[in-house]
Amino acid sequence: MRSLVVYESMFGNTRAVAEAVAEGLGDDVRIVEVGDAPTEVGADVDLLVIGAPTHAFGLSRPSTRDDAAQRAHKAGTRFLSRSDGVREWLERVRVTAPVGLAVFDTKVDKPRLPGSAAKKVAKQLRGAPVEPVAAPRHFLVADALGPLINGELDRAREWGSRLPGRVRAS
Repeated sequence: MRSLVVYESMFGNTRAVAEAVAEGLGDDVRIVEVGDAPTEVGADVDLLVIGAPTHAFGLSRPSTRDDAAQRAHKAGTRFLSRSDGVREWLERVRVTAPVGLAVFDTKVDKPRLPGSAAKKVAKQLRGAPVEPVAAPRHFLVADALGPLINGELDRAREWGSRLPGRVRAS
């Protein structure tokens, strides 16, 4: 099965989850930062996995990415996704053949904190020839800069390992 994992990551947490998901998927996986993602997804992809950080209860916007860049600078942390985010990529991408879809996000570990980038991704792709193969998955970070909560990368690998079977079943 051919998989494409597209991610947006400000501080490296979402990238780490994307890499763990890709490990779980196994062979024939292409993983790309959203700034390098193709603008067309066609018959050469069986499963599209999209991951993004939750910003202001949904997908990042230019203003929330600017805020994240300032936080990274103040903290002396490396800032990763510098171009458009998943929101803008979804406005440009064309899905030209049926594909399985799995979405995930990273979000701060606070009970009852509303919002989800993953749910926004799934909503934005309604009407495209995609078939969701799993419910949106959330991976938790200790705070906006991270780190990921212990065990989240193992959860991501395990989730990724189950996705191929769901594509074949759908």
